[in-house]
Amino acid sequence: MNDAAAIIIRAVQYRFDGGTALHALDVDIRRSVITGLVGPDGAGKTTLMRIMAGLLKASAGQILVDGLDPVTEAAELRLRLGYMPQKFGLYEDLTVQENLDLYADLHGVLGPARASSFAHLLAFTDLARFTGRPAGKLSGGMKQKLGLACTLLGSPRVLLLDEPSVGVDPISRRELWKMVGTLADAGMTIVWSTAYLDEAERCSEVLLMNAGRLEYAGTPASLSERMQGRCLQLRNIVGSRREVLQKALRAPEVSDGVLQGESIRLVLRRADEPPQLDGLQAGPEAYLVEVRPRLEDAFVDLLGGGPGGESVLAEHMPETRVDRGVDAAAMISADALTRRFGDFVATDRISFRVRRGEIFGLLGPNGAGKSTTFKMMCGLLAPSSGTAQVMGLDLKTSASHARRQIGYMAQKFALYGNLSVAQNLSFFSGIYGLRGDIQAKQIADMVRVFELQPFLATQAGALPLGFKQRLALSCAIMHQPPLLFLDEPTSGVDPITRREFWTHINGLVEKGVTVMVTTHFMDEAEYCDRIGLIYRGRMIAAGTPDRLKQQATRAGEEEITMAEAFIRLVEQDDGQREELRA
Repeated sequence: MNDAAAIIIRAVQYRFDGGTALHALDVDIRRSVITGLVGPDGAGKTTLMRIMAGLLKASAGQILVDGLDPVTEAAELRLRLGYMPQKFGLYEDLTVQENLDLYADLHGVLGPARASSFAHLLAFTDLARFTGRPAGKLSGGMKQKLGLACTLLGSPRVLLLDEPSVGVDPISRRELWKMVGTLADAGMTIVWSTAYLDEAERCSEVLLMNAGRLEYAGTPASLSERMQGRCLQLRNIVGSRREVLQKALRAPEVSDGVLQGESIRLVLRRADEPPQLDGLQAGPEAYLVEVRPRLEDAFVDLLGGGPGGESVLAEHMPETRVDRGVDAAAMISADALTRRFGDFVATDRISFRVRRGEIFGLLGPNGAGKSTTFKMMCGLLAPSSGTAQVMGLDLKTSASHARRQIGYMAQKFALYGNLSVAQNLSFFSGIYGLRGDIQAKQIADMVRVFELQPFLATQAGALPLGFKQRLALSCAIMHQPPLLFLDEPTSGVDPITRREFWTHINGLVEKGVTVMVTTHFMDEAEYCDRIGLIYRGRMIAAGTPDRLKQQATRAGEEEITMAEAFIRLVEQDDGQREELRA
């Protein structure tokens, strides 16, 4: 046995009625480090986590966690293991403190250690002010933090975290990493499953899985180094960067590409063989520059490249038109939008305009007020003062008419999980007023576009995450709305699925659809034409992604990431508030 390994996996398989989820995995996971577990949806990550935790029994092979068999020595392993699943089992009717008390009892944390643990965990999660609040009334990020706090009670030796940062803003993610890093430095072994490749890049080692097989095990840097000379940025683009990206993805020399603010990041199939710039029609001043490879570049390349730039959905959608009298420069508008809950001001005089065919992003930390703003703009929440309009229609006085212009995709899967895919399509097309032959045609088109035929009889709640997202988007755009509201639409999905989703959105925007989106995934924010950053109920910054990064860049620095810009702009606002109080 390997004494340096906290988890030993030998020829582990997991079979179920529909096939094989894990194929003879062999790997050692080292002690006292953070190991990232990455892979596309359906790769087998959660299945492997559940086997490590003793919640599933492997069909074949052997696994030891801290020297113990998760099945035959489960009782002893529970005292050494902390496991946070994707859907953490909080009791939403209990308060924050009552949840902590319950999990402390389950882990046998008593006496002085109990009070000390509570104080430490509440300070880290910034939940000390909310100990009396029911868990069900916490924001998504706060629920994740409470879930992590409960998992850490008892000071486990091995910690399994299954996508703990989904729905958590960059500031909270940074704090989470600090704490987890401290735990690893103190000797704890941590396995961190994640859909965020920038997180995986910070791990000591990564395990990359695909279709139940282990494709790579080693350091993130070693995997990224394979991409030297193949990662470029196309700069100084004239015209539509979305059209240029689509052309680039058609080029035989390009295996992947994404928008990065006003530029486009490209991954070549072979080093030193870039596409011809004339064919991309990016303008006479456009040029290519080599950039540092990222783990995400290597991840997508290892899986065969990106999904391409063609959107069958966009081809299906007609060009949207603006009726006479509708201001194309203000398809979506907020004027001094304010919402109070008692004495608490959730949003404070927020104003913005969104032009036709534009993607406007609302960013902000958990609890900042962006979801409240988003709900008012969708007509789901009435403002206390100010106005919210779509296509010139006031959402307070003409809510029903305004909603017909909107396609809405909720943050959480908001379809009916106990209905089949076919029943959801039928129900939501009816809600949007489709009937008869038109309804049947639209449903058939959505089934074709999103490849839903094999799942028509499947309950929506049982779909893989990527297909849940496809179904949710199909229901949102069934009635071909000119406006699309997306509330954290790709939360938790892998980079391949995320690219597929944004290929559709970019295609719709080229057809004139106007998009408003919230996201915690900062690379996704780069797809926006403009961004509004909301913090403590106010809009503290607005502009293009590049403009916000420039605003936060310090003297002598090269271009910073969108995540770093987000954090710095929030910290700058905190500093300004402190100066005003002084």
